[in-house]
Amino acid sequence: MHTKRFALPATAAAVILLALPAAAHVTVHSGDATPGGDDAEIVFRVPNEEPAPTTKVEIALPADKPIAGVYAEAKTGWTFTVKSTKLATPIKTDDGDITTAVVDVVWTATAGGIPPGGYDDFTLAAGHLPETDSITFKAVQTYKDGTVVRWIETGASAEHPAPVLMLGTPTTPGTPTVTASPQVSVSASAAPIATKTASDDSTAKALGGAGLAVAVLAALLALGALVRSGRSGRAES
Repeated sequence: MHTKRFALPATAAAVILLALPAAAHVTVHSGDATPGGDDAEIVFRVPNEEPAPTTKVEIALPADKPIAGVYAEAKTGWTFTVKSTKLATPIKTDDGDITTAVVDVVWTATAGGIPPGGYDDFTLAAGHLPETDSITFKAVQTYKDGTVVRWIETGASAEHPAPVLMLGTPTTPGTPTVTASPQVSVSASAAPIATKTASDDSTAKALGGAGLAVAVLAALLALGALVRSGRSGRAES
């Protein structure tokens, strides 16, 4: 009984340890990529899970969903090459038809590359995106010791999944993308305003008159007491 009780956690820990490296795959994301959108920034995040540095990163763009006007980021410590192909079906834009599209971008390290346990971001600027909900890329990661990992698989059980970019919903120009928390405000017309009525004036006058009468009565009583005191003094003398 005790042996089984301790064996189960050990097995679970082993499974978790084996799963950790697979989780550190190449991913892609964008904060402004929308179906048919223009001037988007697409970022590939490349982690290094091997003992050797990563010295080359290759990104293959889909030919069936071509992206027009692709420009690669010029990174310090890296050089890049861009490969284009002639499109069977031109991409129609407001500026005219585009007959070629980038299908492959390669960054090669000229310095240390991505160190073990580190990561780096590689950015593409896209002039025009296809009308689609998602774009699947293929990434090839090469290490200094010659190891090559191909992130090209699809499916939920893929060991080396291809990076997939989900394109967001287009928004109307000028529409804020972040909605502030609702705040309750009271307008001037809704705010209670103290008003003065005729009845309030009458009450105030009545109270004021009553106070004056009390003050006069008190003065008369004090004067009477003073007079009585003077008479009593003269009688005694």
